[in-house]
Amino acid sequence: MKNAQELINLLHLEQLETHLFSGQSVTIGSAIVFGGQVLAQAVNAAYRTIPENRFLHSLHGYFLEAGDLTTDIQYHVEIIRNGGSFSTRRITAKQQEKTIFILAASFHQREEGFEHQALMNQDIKQPEDLLSWDEMLAQFGEFLPASTKSFLSIERPIAFKPVHIQNPLERQNLPPKEEVWFKLKGPIPEMTIQKKHQILTYISDYNVLNPIFKPNAKNYHFGNTMTASLDHSMWFFRDFDFDDWMLYSAESPNAFGARGLSRGNIFTRNGKLIASFAQEGLLRPLKK
Repeated sequence: MKNAQELINLLHLEQLETHLFSGQSVTIGSAIVFGGQVLAQAVNAAYRTIPENRFLHSLHGYFLEAGDLTTDIQYHVEIIRNGGSFSTRRITAKQQEKTIFILAASFHQREEGFEHQALMNQDIKQPEDLLSWDEMLAQFGEFLPASTKSFLSIERPIAFKPVHIQNPLERQNLPPKEEVWFKLKGPIPEMTIQKKHQILTYISDYNVLNPIFKPNAKNYHFGNTMTASLDHSMWFFRDFDFDDWMLYSAESPNAFGARGLSRGNIFTRNGKLIASFAQEGLLRPLKK
């Protein structure tokens, strides 16, 4: 995938029956299906059964099995409740009768109320002062470890610019935080809020485990650790547009017992909080 439109096409599922949908997969550099893709396709399936005046406000998913890139994924939507203000859906994703993922999603009609929000970190470099993954590959590709170079070489519809870049050749322990600017590539088509939610869900699974590694980065990294997403949750707050860079800000409060927790917020460039997320991941050190 090279741009926003190709990502939209990937996330839009084929409808097989009233509550049954099918989707294909595209690799992001690993041998299994990217968790963010399954999350976002499940959101697409759920939205296809929701009245137009209700919008996703929260989702909670569990990754049960690794997805096969060569096999279509079928998403079955179960209507749990249609209340006066909220609608709830359960989505089950299967490949060849094996359940690989389950999602609970809740949708809410717009209402007025009071508000407050967390503040975005203002003391960080702006995207124009940072290198994207593509630029890092172009400038430093010949010096990077083979696994890092291979990962950065994959074409993606999103540009990522980490605020802090750790030298993979001189690893050091750092605070458990990660801040990354991101932006869709190519022309940005007009989007409904439903499509925006699907794309943001997809992006939210990138970079999410990074802050868990950082306090132990001297000894552990993606190259010597088995990693997997165990669950993923999101909460959606305000409408937004993909017309500028946005900030993905994550922190890890805990790692223990081969599991680590990451949580954080997603802001527009002007500091509007649009979503929060949390994920627990498996981080199992590989035996030598």
